[in-house]
Amino acid sequence: MTPRDYVLQSVNHRQPAKLPLDLGGTPSSGISAIAYNRLKGALGISDKRNKVYDVVQQVTQPELNVLDALEVDVLCIGRAFNDKAEDWYDVTLADGSLAQYPAWFKIIPGEAGEFKYVDEDGDLLARMPGGATFFDQAYFPYLDGYPENYGDLPRAMNKVLWQKLAHSPWDNAGKPDFWEELRRRALELRASTDRALIITCGCNLFEWGTFLRRMDNFLMDIYAEPEEVERLADTLTEIHLGSLEKVCKAVGDIVDILRFGDDLGMGTGMFMSREKYREIFMPRHRKMCEYVHAHSGMKTFLHTCGSIYPIIPDLIEAGYDIINPVQISSKDMEPERLKKEFGKDIVFWGGGCNTQTILNRAKPEEVYDHARRMIDIFFRDGGFVFNTVHNIMPDVPKENMLALYRAVKEYK
Repeated sequence: MTPRDYVLQSVNHRQPAKLPLDLGGTPSSGISAIAYNRLKGALGISDKRNKVYDVVQQVTQPELNVLDALEVDVLCIGRAFNDKAEDWYDVTLADGSLAQYPAWFKIIPGEAGEFKYVDEDGDLLARMPGGATFFDQAYFPYLDGYPENYGDLPRAMNKVLWQKLAHSPWDNAGKPDFWEELRRRALELRASTDRALIITCGCNLFEWGTFLRRMDNFLMDIYAEPEEVERLADTLTEIHLGSLEKVCKAVGDIVDILRFGDDLGMGTGMFMSREKYREIFMPRHRKMCEYVHAHSGMKTFLHTCGSIYPIIPDLIEAGYDIINPVQISSKDMEPERLKKEFGKDIVFWGGGCNTQTILNRAKPEEVYDHARRMIDIFFRDGGFVFNTVHNIMPDVPKENMLALYRAVKEYK
């Protein structure tokens, strides 16, 4: 049995002999750069490599020696790119420790320790306040209203930090031979590892509305201007289907899992009613899932934060195989309830440890006990890949990280 076998068995709702573990397979199942330096020190790994591959969230691409030490079973296909020393440059993080940013990511220092990203047009797209550990969106292309037509939508999307500052492999997507190179590098990665492979494709719908219009405007639009929202969603869906066609052709027979993203919940409930989700977003989510399943061997993985309990049956019906991060601290997201009601129909990739109040604030023995309890609940009959609830953040003590991974390693 290989790590890939363990992941695929669990994803197919069979109980593998080993609990599969993810760290860094996606930009929502990883670790912040500051915490990563702390983890490496705790593991006795003294080299200074710390590649911040998702610069918006300051999330690291873990090295193979770290993944080996923790017995991680998943790899992000983005690691096949930016593999030369000159692809990175050194930076100092907010805690004074070192990391590396991609060579293309040029930031401008401002007052009081602030950093800014300004694009080639001179527009401020992102800013990070002094002492912070992630960039905030500063430019909203459709802030003043919807355009009459969407001929400029690709350009508008490139004004949003989540696309303009995309992590690998998409930071290489502008190169003329990208799709051929993606396949070549994916084949090389597959030949060099027995871990499961993931590609992150985004294909957000609700979130793109918030990126373009700003959250407050778009939430009102869903109720006040639903026709405009659907017109935008239709255009986005066609753009995404065009991307998915290329992804499936390039790596659909190599990669195991394709990650979508669309945060639909808050800690206290949904951003919209279930009826609005079913009316506007579900049919288009279904269309994209159906395309991936029809044109590849990849499982579909949806990252969606918060309290999404009301629409989990709809996500299953739309065709998602996996949900993440399984935010167990949110309303109606009790682990026992989720496993009992949906465990046979969808995979929980996450939910292994509460990162808001336990991993960062509890004692190590409490972290260990909590993680073991989550494993006992979620891992029955497979359908579970262990990961924390979203990324491990900068405030997590090294003792708590060690307790977390000891709970996974000692699980029988």
